[in-house]
Amino acid sequence: MSARAAGAMRLIQILLPLTDNDGAAFPEAVLRSIQQEQVDRFGGLTAYERSPARGIWQRDGAQQKDEVVIVEVMSNNLDEDWWREFRKRVERELRQEKLIVRAIPCEEL
Repeated sequence: MSARAAGAMRLIQILLPLTDNDGAAFPEAVLRSIQQEQVDRFGGLTAYERSPARGIWQRDGAQQKDEVVIVEVMSNNLDEDWWREFRKRVERELRQEKLIVRAIPCEEL
């Protein structure tokens, strides 16, 4: 077992929507500000921006779609309270019902 096991590294992914619920694109400055916050807090990020991912789901019998950019940061410490507050704040700012933020255990090789 790795010496790092006690403080396992996490890959945190944010599925950041590119448009609001009416399909209007968010201003670039708004999305960059959210990304800059991650750089300031975690020292860097990876954003998959070339080909937005498409989310498709069913809701109330209708198909919903979203285009998202996946933003990732890695951290040795997972501050769940901070991430919950971040998620709620960005949901309000982007007028989203639910923003997906997920943490995945990972090991840097």
